[in-house]
Amino acid sequence: MDDLLLAGPDTDDCLRFGTPTDRGTLRRLVAERQLRLRAAGLTPDGTAALSMGPSLEFVVTLLAGWREGAQVALLDHRLSAAETAAALDRLAPQVLVEDGPTPPGAALRGYVEAPVVVTGRPGGRPAAGEHRLIQLSSGSTGPSKVIARTGADLAAELDRYARMPDFPRRGGRVVLLSSMVHVLGLVGGLLHALHAGAELVLPDRLTGDGILDAVRAGERPTTVIGVPFHAQLLTAIAQPPPTPSLVRMIVAGELVRPAVPQAFRERYGVPLGTMYGMTELGVIATDLDGTAHPALTPAHGHELIVRDGELHIRRPDNPYLGTVAADRWSDGWLHTRDAAEIDPDTGRVVVLGRRDSQVSVGGLKVDLNEVEQTLREVPGVTECVLVFDNGAIRAYAELDATTSPQEARGRLAARIAGYKVPRTLRALPRLPRTNTGKLLRSAEALRAAGEQMAPSA
Repeated sequence: MDDLLLAGPDTDDCLRFGTPTDRGTLRRLVAERQLRLRAAGLTPDGTAALSMGPSLEFVVTLLAGWREGAQVALLDHRLSAAETAAALDRLAPQVLVEDGPTPPGAALRGYVEAPVVVTGRPGGRPAAGEHRLIQLSSGSTGPSKVIARTGADLAAELDRYARMPDFPRRGGRVVLLSSMVHVLGLVGGLLHALHAGAELVLPDRLTGDGILDAVRAGERPTTVIGVPFHAQLLTAIAQPPPTPSLVRMIVAGELVRPAVPQAFRERYGVPLGTMYGMTELGVIATDLDGTAHPALTPAHGHELIVRDGELHIRRPDNPYLGTVAADRWSDGWLHTRDAAEIDPDTGRVVVLGRRDSQVSVGGLKVDLNEVEQTLREVPGVTECVLVFDNGAIRAYAELDATTSPQEARGRLAARIAGYKVPRTLRALPRLPRTNTGKLLRSAEALRAAGEQMAPSA
């Protein structure tokens, strides 16, 4: 902790949540928070759960828990009360740290300003092993999984980032849009910035203008880290103001729409880099300068193979708490459930989408990823999701104001074979997303959202 994340001159500004925090102040706040956690019952090898929004208080509490030698579980503060209660029952932490009441109008804020509530939980369990970070997967394609990582595992990932010449360095700035309770925002954003000596900045507001204001507020080389949705948001600004400090944007979490990298470069004059990773492993492969899209170069230390069309990655230890199905991890290999191809000459990998996206329609195989990507390229379609629901392919899409569902479906039908065309296409004002910004691929949730709208094509 002290060597990797807290080291550095006292006067170096390392965090900016509205106002700057230097390293000397951060070290003092972490030491004070350790005392408060101890008073609530946290001990070395104890367990704590954080249900907090992005904030200086979150960072201080996380680092204090680790400095105390405890295992820390991160819960997304946007979970419902029922979801949070279920997660706490599942994890049984000894100490719970939450945000107190937040002021009105906080929904679009980039960070939270709220008092901290620390509660001891007498029925909690101590850590059962050496894992120091517990995360829940995003749940975009099914129930969340409990994923555990050791301090050595996190240190190895920080080393991978340190070996990437295009990732932020000392003297640079990171404007972070990704959630800090999930792997890209946590390790690639927060922990790497502390480790590398870059200043981590959260925008005052998560609007397009708010993000650009955060970029323009500093003169040091600035990298924006987010999800593809954020890149689309910025690309939609027809005439953005000059951003001379911006050196690149990096996104991860889901596949990027084909036209977005070039459109982003035309708007801002810098590359849109892409990353592929998983909560179980962190960063796996990257294309940070945007020149190889959609191909990605494996990160240092990872061994990747493709078996039966599915990407497998070497992982000696089981990354999940509790029992795990053999189709997720077995014999030292993590099964990603992503379809992929690896170039035998360059070693670069192209992730094609979820392997379980192949369905059968009338005995004919249809790849939902292929149809979805084609639909995204149809004029008038700004975003879409395809699911196989009750024996039929169904599409849900965000459309521009000039395009009807019938027109979008007709344009798609002109580009693909008839048996691949979705039986229905429903237009939604906004597609449901997970707390991390990924498109929700639950047929039930999409059906419920669609049933609230008027009948579509």
